[in-house]
Amino acid sequence: MNQEKEAAYWTLYDELIQGIPPDYPVDEVIQGKYWTMVRSGEQVGLAMTLAMETRPAQLQGSCVGMALSELAEAAKSWNFAEASLGVAAINAYWSAPEHAPVAVSMQGSGDDAFTVYRTQVVGKKVAVIGHFYHLEQTLGGICQLSILEKRPIPGDYPDSACEFLLPLQDYVFATGVTLTNKTLPRLLELSRHTGIILAGPSVPLAPSLFHWGVRDLQGFVVTDPDLCRAIVTGENQRAFIFETGKRVGLTPDMLVYSF
Repeated sequence: MNQEKEAAYWTLYDELIQGIPPDYPVDEVIQGKYWTMVRSGEQVGLAMTLAMETRPAQLQGSCVGMALSELAEAAKSWNFAEASLGVAAINAYWSAPEHAPVAVSMQGSGDDAFTVYRTQVVGKKVAVIGHFYHLEQTLGGICQLSILEKRPIPGDYPDSACEFLLPLQDYVFATGVTLTNKTLPRLLELSRHTGIILAGPSVPLAPSLFHWGVRDLQGFVVTDPDLCRAIVTGENQRAFIFETGKRVGLTPDMLVYSF
């Protein structure tokens, strides 16, 4: 990768981080087996935990008390466990229910992304980056579905197939984990003819992502921090993460002001 393209890739992350005001503190950080949670006041951000201790971690000691924007910088880390903290910090700001675009989007149905798009994708070529719960039951049989996975199971494509498959698709869905593992910028390039629909609790509801080729942000807003904490820590193993808030969708035409 040349330096100019690398700088452009990081700009996507920098816009998310620099949009966070400096006066938001980190009040709580919990990294569980499946989910990472960061809280600033009543605002809670989630990210799927990628427990890959690849590069040495840069964060030392407790993150509580630092600026939320400072912790968000960890989203650029090549230590993916650390990057999960950074993405959760980004989401603690951008997926807060009091933000104007998010407040508008919360008036929607609360359906998952695949239910929202189910009638639109009939007969179309659809690629999904990452496995989602009930994906096959929702879309299987109604479209030409291709699932790409880093850890493929029978029937999946390996993630490297994205270079060949994504330019041919009518719809591309991707998990917000692509932001954590740094694959999102390249996936956006490969899908620039159709745009990407980002889906899941790791997705920041940040309008700046629309400039990069994201066509829809199907994210999640936490409204019950206590239940969220219990699930992330493993104290409550019966509830599901989606019981802690509401699925929301944000598209460019929903914005109440320009970016």
